[in-house]
Amino acid sequence: MAREDTFAEARKHLEGLSDAELEARFWTLARQCVDPMVELARTHTSPSIERSVLMRMGVDSVTCKAVVAECEVRGLLGHGAGQVVLHAMREWGVDAATAAGRLAEGQGWELAEGTWGGVR
Repeated sequence: MAREDTFAEARKHLEGLSDAELEARFWTLARQCVDPMVELARTHTSPSIERSVLMRMGVDSVTCKAVVAECEVRGLLGHGAGQVVLHAMREWGVDAATAAGRLAEGQGWELAEGTWGGVR
């Protein structure tokens, strides 16, 4: 059974868009896909879950507690403490334990707040 090729018809609404407009549209649609998952995580996570995630990333329990507590204070817990640490790891070029340690010492929170906002 041959499948009907509908690509040309399905993409007509995109024909007049520039590369920059296509990229902007992509990111808008990507955010629309991810927003419900972020909301679900925000409403269905807990500090203990987030500490567990960090421990599986190789972070010690004392540092986990400090990072998760600060995520909670800053309104970032719903984005995931692991995501905050991952973002710091990439920004600084370090491993999870080092990034979490620096966050626990109060460094780099502007990176996460600049990415996801936050509440203070």
